[in-house]
Amino acid sequence: MKKNPTFLKKFISVLKNVVLMAVVVYAVTAFQQRNLLSTDKTPAPYFNLATLNDPTERMTIAQLQGKQTVVYFFAPWCSICRYSMPNLEKSHQQGKLNAIAIALDYQNIAEVKQFTDSLELTMPVLLGSKSTGQDYKISAYPTYYVIDEQLAITAHSMGYSTELGLRMRTLD
Repeated sequence: MKKNPTFLKKFISVLKNVVLMAVVVYAVTAFQQRNLLSTDKTPAPYFNLATLNDPTERMTIAQLQGKQTVVYFFAPWCSICRYSMPNLEKSHQQGKLNAIAIALDYQNIAEVKQFTDSLELTMPVLLGSKSTGQDYKISAYPTYYVIDEQLAITAHSMGYSTELGLRMRTLD
């Protein structure tokens, strides 16, 4: 079998470009996430928030104790959230992970309700506040944290997430 030096040069060139792209993506992601809460078992900030389905009912972080949970922050105007949340919902429905969604940066409850109804979400949706976003250092949507059974942060991410990506971050 004869070696083709042109093919080898093209292959090396493509490989260099792929590696360069991976490094750039990693650097941009690290830069975007630099201000998020630490994932070194930092205690998750306390919250006590109204639920979307019944604003007189409240959920606290203490109710998540004993089960690993993805806490997903979104805004109803966020187009990436619209594409990412169904991945979280599917894993939640299949029992592969526990999840709650916290709405931030919304005009009114009807706006949040319309958004979540359009996605047919079954996971609990909570109505967050500006202070909730500040406590969790939310600067872009979507952002999520993985909280372990002892309510400590073990992972975080910002932006679109696949089902596989979500499950990989929740593996112990």
